[in-house]
Amino acid sequence: MEHSVRDRAEIGRLGKALYEQSIREKVETEDNVGRMVIIDVESGDYEIDELGIESARHLRERHPGAQLFGMRIGYNVAESFGGVIERTSPVSAGYGRTRSN
Repeated sequence: MEHSVRDRAEIGRLGKALYEQSIREKVETEDNVGRMVIIDVESGDYEIDELGIESARHLRERHPGAQLFGMRIGYNVAESFGGVIERTSPVSAGYGRTRSN
């Protein structure tokens, strides 16, 4: 199967859209907060692990040539070098949805 080549900005846009539209409600649980979710932006397939390395390897085995997007569940960035990693929203225990104040 031939894959279209996308630039990093498009991969990021597609990955974020997939996360918000169909993945967030499934994965954003208290147990997963802080773990990495890796998303194949073409298939919508995803995996979760602590660092994202194993997930990326598994996705590329299933989808050779996959264009992957990764993010830290429940946070605004994946990594920070000398900065602050902020939670995007608190997670309601057991439901995977954000709670309102």
